Amino acid sequence: MSDPMEGGVVAARWRRGPLGWLATVDHKRIGLLYIAAASVFFVLGGLLALLIRSELWSPGYQLMGPETYNRVLTMHGTTMIFLFVIPFLAGLGNYFAPLMIGAPDMAFPRLNALSFWLFLFGGVFLYSSFLTGSVANAGWTSYPPLAGATYGAGAGIDYWLMGLIVIGSGSLVGAINFIVTIWNMRAPGMSWGRIPVFVWTVFVMGQMVLFATPMLTGGLILLLFDRNLGTSFFGSAGYPVLWQHIFWFYSHPAVYIMILPAFGVISEILPVFSRKPIFGYKALVGATVAIGVLGFMVWAHHMFTVGLNPTAQMVFLVATMAIGVPTGVKFFNWIATMWGGSISFPAPMKFALGFLSMFLIGGISGIFQASTPLDLQLHDSYFIVAHLHYVLFGGSIFGIFAGAYYWWPKMFGHRLGERLAGWHFWLMLVGFNLTFFPMHLLGLDGMPRRVSDYPAGRGWETWNQVETVGAYMLGVAVLLFCANVLLAARRREPAGDDPWQGNTLEWLTSSPPPAHNFHTPPTVTSLRPARDRRLGPDHAPAAREGGREPHGNAAAAPARAQAVAIHLPEPTPWPPALALGTTLLAAGLITTLVVAVAGSLLAAVALLMLVREDLALEREEGAR
Repeated sequence: MSDPMEGGVVAARWRRGPLGWLATVDHKRIGLLYIAAASVFFVLGGLLALLIRSELWSPGYQLMGPETYNRVLTMHGTTMIFLFVIPFLAGLGNYFAPLMIGAPDMAFPRLNALSFWLFLFGGVFLYSSFLTGSVANAGWTSYPPLAGATYGAGAGIDYWLMGLIVIGSGSLVGAINFIVTIWNMRAPGMSWGRIPVFVWTVFVMGQMVLFATPMLTGGLILLLFDRNLGTSFFGSAGYPVLWQHIFWFYSHPAVYIMILPAFGVISEILPVFSRKPIFGYKALVGATVAIGVLGFMVWAHHMFTVGLNPTAQMVFLVATMAIGVPTGVKFFNWIATMWGGSISFPAPMKFALGFLSMFLIGGISGIFQASTPLDLQLHDSYFIVAHLHYVLFGGSIFGIFAGAYYWWPKMFGHRLGERLAGWHFWLMLVGFNLTFFPMHLLGLDGMPRRVSDYPAGRGWETWNQVETVGAYMLGVAVLLFCANVLLAARRREPAGDDPWQGNTLEWLTSSPPPAHNFHTPPTVTSLRPARDRRLGPDHAPAAREGGREPHGNAAAAPARAQAVAIHLPEPTPWPPALALGTTLLAAGLITTLVVAVAGSLLAAVALLMLVREDLALEREEGAR
């Protein structure tokens, strides 16, 4: 480790240019890498969605047959969940969680880099199945026996299984890093009662990933064994429903893994543009923790139609209804935060309000699924597709765009244009509802989901055509966002360090922040340290919640008088090398032994070099 002001001992080629990005361990650069890679996968997943909607324009096969449709559907769902929403939110967490707690970096910078490269190489490996002509075709849930060796012949599902194992390994490493960073590296004075809500949601998300991902990884390995080693964990001689228990034990918590950080984004935006503190901070944090716990108690409501014991159905029915309570608490807190505030409506606030309205519809339709008799009628219909997208698109993706517009000035030093942002918002809001609201009606009318065709004369054609028009509107909305990014990058009008007059610590440093985040480590004495600093040392926030500052009676302490020595880890090429070796090993296990051996050797060399760097680091710190 070296002082960033003096430079380190690593060759200059690993500090600048493309190689600098390859070897970086800076949490901000890694966050940007996550965001950029996830955005590429978002475009790919969106194009697959447009293929799906185009095929369903009318009865009969327009563009592709049923086999190709199944492949497109499988990769669309997998991409949006595992390659876009989760990693994009992880990117925001990587960039801003250390800044918001006043830390110079993540607790384990090289593990942070490893987590990103495992995600990227795992995603590329998953998509490489298109080059082989054998792509996963059993849906993003890959239920056996459809995903077994008999009905899922070919290597496509093996690529899917191995890709998710690699991606999940990266998620697990990243989750541990988030937890340790937030637990141990908070700025002086930042007690648990002063942690920003976004950081709380990242912390709970990390806990959920830590407990849920090993279950899915175990299931993926067992299914891989069934397909390639002749075992029968889930096959016809085994217990196919066991896969559903394993899959949904991960995948329903994954809904909250995808939505909790979006909750945190909204909880940061609403107070800033309402010019009020967040209402009921403790209740909001408590609701976040409650969702994290209850999220592991509701998975079997996806399985009411498989013949569960009635007592088990009742337990999961009650738990599904109960998890709506902390979410309701959040909604009341958000509404109360805006109530009586001096509200403005720039792009982040527009998308935050879009999130509130769209996610509310998804949440209400989800409560319907808690009713077993109703779920028996709606399960596997397009009603479920509508519910899922109102939660994950109306919730997570609207939250992602809210966060992108809000933090863009901090990441790049300039704002995105408000005019194009307004067009983007309204086109996305209208297109989203045209695409997904009619699915409720189609589901109630009996149209099944995951079908590549539907019969004529059932009255389904009109709504499917409306949905397809809405989907293309969503595509145009995303293009407007891309155009906004390019135009803003060309203009590069400086936004200043604190263009929104924010509340949290990231607004106290430059835009973009320096490598070490803060020239002088901040000290925190309230929930809104940036606001306190703007108002000056004589500002004393009041103690009562509601319209005044809820936590802490003193102003944010001024910065320390003198800068302290800041030591940051050196760039290193070995985390991407280790990730590449791991991915090649996974690929070789389902392709050729030569690839597996090459991957093993590369991973072993990279691991040894990382250990060598650790030993050198210990000697340097001992000498210091």
